[in-house]
Amino acid sequence: MRQFLIVGHDAPTTPDFSLDDLAGAAGRLDVLCRCVNSAFFLSHSIREDVRVHLVLGDEFTVRFEGSELRRLNPDERSTAALVRQALEHREDAIGHMPAESTPGVSIRRMGFEETLDAVADGTTLLTLHEDGDPIVDVEPPADPLFVLSDHHDFSAAERSLLDARADERVRVGPEVLHADHTITVAHNFLDTEGFTAY
Repeated sequence: MRQFLIVGHDAPTTPDFSLDDLAGAAGRLDVLCRCVNSAFFLSHSIREDVRVHLVLGDEFTVRFEGSELRRLNPDERSTAALVRQALEHREDAIGHMPAESTPGVSIRRMGFEETLDAVADGTTLLTLHEDGDPIVDVEPPADPLFVLSDHHDFSAAERSLLDARADERVRVGPEVLHADHTITVAHNFLDTEGFTAY
């Protein structure tokens, strides 16, 4: 299982946002939607062995489960609509119990630390960050949990938690990439393990 946990610092925590202004009024939800799409989409199918956790404003986490996903389309607007549907069910998420909004999409009343605690067991936790070590120097893990931030850097509290918990802090290349592109490169790193020719 490959997992991606993306922190959305300005992301909406209520469903009353416009799908027509994801980059502005929706707190850069466009960034998170591109991350979801990069995590799941192949040319003519989706990756079923992937799970994505979007932490919204350190209040809620929307989970996308690849093996159960339906109605995910490769555009930001329809992905944002799935996030909005999840937020419409936020009152049904009691404690840390999830509320499913659509097949493969659920919401939990959990912030960053609680989500990390819940999903990190049994994984190799890798922080994706521009100041990390080259990812090619790391042995590709069987069950990675990649943690990355949106267009903001991690907060001091998030950095402290990751410094204490992460197995590795890695970067995917010499240039700073957008979060969604970083996910694509991380997938390629895992997909090409052992490949010597194409």
